[in-house]
Amino acid sequence: MARIVVIGAGMGAMAAAARLAVAGHRVTVYERAETYGGAVGRYERDGFAFDTGPGLLHLPAVYRDLFVKTGKEPLERCVGLTQVDPASRHVFADGTAVSLPNASRAGIVSALDAALGAGAGATWGEFLNRSRDAWDRSRRPLLEEPLPADVTPFARDPYPALKTGLLRRTAGTLAEVGRRELRDARLTALLESHALAYGFDPATAPAAAAVLPYMEQTFGTWYVSGGIRALADAVYERCLQRRVEFVFGTEVTGVVVKDGRAVGVEQAGGEVADADHVVAGAPLPALYRDQVVEWDSQDEWPRHQDGVRTGRVTVCLALRGAREPGAVHRTVVHSTDRADELDALAHGRLCDRPTVVVLRPGDERLRPDGDHESVTVTATVPAGGPFSSGNLWGEDGGPAVEGFADRMVQAAEAAVPGLRERLLWRVVRTPADTSRETGEFRVPGPALAGARGALLPAANPAPVGGLYFAGGWAHPGGGLAHAGMSGALVAGLIVEGAGFRGSQ
Repeated sequence: MARIVVIGAGMGAMAAAARLAVAGHRVTVYERAETYGGAVGRYERDGFAFDTGPGLLHLPAVYRDLFVKTGKEPLERCVGLTQVDPASRHVFADGTAVSLPNASRAGIVSALDAALGAGAGATWGEFLNRSRDAWDRSRRPLLEEPLPADVTPFARDPYPALKTGLLRRTAGTLAEVGRRELRDARLTALLESHALAYGFDPATAPAAAAVLPYMEQTFGTWYVSGGIRALADAVYERCLQRRVEFVFGTEVTGVVVKDGRAVGVEQAGGEVADADHVVAGAPLPALYRDQVVEWDSQDEWPRHQDGVRTGRVTVCLALRGAREPGAVHRTVVHSTDRADELDALAHGRLCDRPTVVVLRPGDERLRPDGDHESVTVTATVPAGGPFSSGNLWGEDGGPAVEGFADRMVQAAEAAVPGLRERLLWRVVRTPADTSRETGEFRVPGPALAGARGALLPAANPAPVGGLYFAGGWAHPGGGLAHAGMSGALVAGLIVEGAGFRGSQ
């Protein structure tokens, strides 16, 4: 039985902890905050409750596998899982709207034809066929296996983009895929909204980001009763059942290394916890920036999607009045000025007309009674720091942030009838809140091939022996399902050794 210390209690870290405990190891988790879940947080006030991280679950098989492998109770006995149908409603810049069914290729094609005109569905369907090819080529190495030492093959983009133009060039970015292959501004906006949802700028994201809409529209969109925070509760309870020990309110300030191998962690008070293995679930940039893992030159930092420059603004809305019958759970209201939105992301400023995702769960656990409704509105924004013009999220950014939140709420009126008249209060959360809670302003996206490997996260084994990375900044990248996969990979590497090749 090995002694294993886990830094942080995010979803990837807890997934690793539960699996390692089942394998017979003694696992202790040190978390600087007073609660678990990392980015999967909850804001509560006056009987209203809001998820402050992701609000929907894709690829639920990841957490089904976690619960099957760590105990007799399957996931569905621990949380309520329901498919969201329609999976999403899209309101485009020209006012056209379309509702897309959950995990139904034929239904999506039919809906697009009806809303956008004959042929739109076929165009999208042909695009999804090419996206499926990219998914099949990259799924196992980018999701299910540890990254190999040589990642140069991943620099090549697996998306089979159509060759167009006199020179028969293929598209190099997702924006080019939309422009060349979809030939409809609304279909392009639909494509790009999936990249934005994961924090990718469509103008720079590789064509391989086409796997994101394929993944969602093939495997479906799911809601967890009580919100995604209820999933974090269930994973935490599973850890406790497997006798994982949690120490909250305790910051780890250093990884203790002896003879080139991690042998424990040092806490803020100077105490040292010995370990045979250390799993770091905190954001990798924060671990290195704060010298938790010592380094002399930034060249020693592992690859960690350092090109990611975006974060999230979420506006929590407490509304009077019941949710109307037939209300759609998720509505994407697209920007009416796409060029300005992409330019703002590229130059670190807040745009005038953001694309927003409006979530209306209709869950009685998230509201004081049936005469009220809780709604979240989210937009992808520059994360701040050296990539932004000015201090977006500091004290001097307050008026600009409130103005941006106003514009987000204005856009959300396309999804929520009578929103402004129903509004009781709102709370605006920015990348500064993300940084305070997780240690990093930015939100990482899932691993993507192409882009010369710039969107590959850190490998799970760290450069220091006995140290492993889990969570969104580690392979296979950000997103709720991907974090769970990283926990499975780390546990497999520790239990089975360097020869572990992932689930078969």
